[in-house]
Amino acid sequence: MIEPDLETVEPDLEPVGPDLEIEVEQRLLAVFDFDGTITRHDSFVPFLKFAFGQRAFSVRMARLVLPSIGYLAKRVTRDELKGRLIKAFLSGVEVQWLQQKAEAFCQSHWNRLMRPAALESIAAEIEKGAIVTLCSASPAMVLQPFADRLKVELIGTNLEVIDGKLTGLIEGSNCRCDSKVARLESVYGPLTQFRVRAWGDTRGDHELLAAAQDAHWRLFHPTWRRGRYKGPVNAKLHNPDGKDGPTR
Repeated sequence: MIEPDLETVEPDLEPVGPDLEIEVEQRLLAVFDFDGTITRHDSFVPFLKFAFGQRAFSVRMARLVLPSIGYLAKRVTRDELKGRLIKAFLSGVEVQWLQQKAEAFCQSHWNRLMRPAALESIAAEIEKGAIVTLCSASPAMVLQPFADRLKVELIGTNLEVIDGKLTGLIEGSNCRCDSKVARLESVYGPLTQFRVRAWGDTRGDHELLAAAQDAHWRLFHPTWRRGRYKGPVNAKLHNPDGKDGPTR
């Protein structure tokens, strides 16, 4: 006969001490700004000159003289000036044409644009198993061939397309400052689930660097161009005084 008051015997469990730490390895997310960080200078304006030719480039740039003066006088914002640049050059342009020009630009300008030390760093992050992404204010459509060649992901400023043609407008926001962090989280989810390593070189990268556990300021620049970081305080920022890093 089964006894009704049988007790279930539970195995003894050793208590976990308060000083016992269980480390969960976070996945690496390595984020590189493009223009000026892994390249020697801006790429978008040189791309426009390459794509349209000197004469058409000069004609369109002439339309931007007054907005540029307004920008210098602080009456026009950086985003507004960029919007006018895109509208002046890319309104009505076929996407396929732009993609072909972007591919040709990547092939012809790779060696003169890319910083060797930056390429080595990107390759090292890939070797570590990190998710590696470019995060740039430049149009993603222009940078896609560079991302493909580097074998990394890409987040950039999106251009509005209707019926296979560019409207000359930005879709969403210009991918700089707070928008860089927002775009990263829209793709990868909360950044707190990653160990974020970031590289940047301008004011537009400050928020990205502040969100990273390992942040690098102008690491690949020549010594005389590094300068001092003046963004939000980040105890994990490397090279804040601009003194360390590769000499090339």
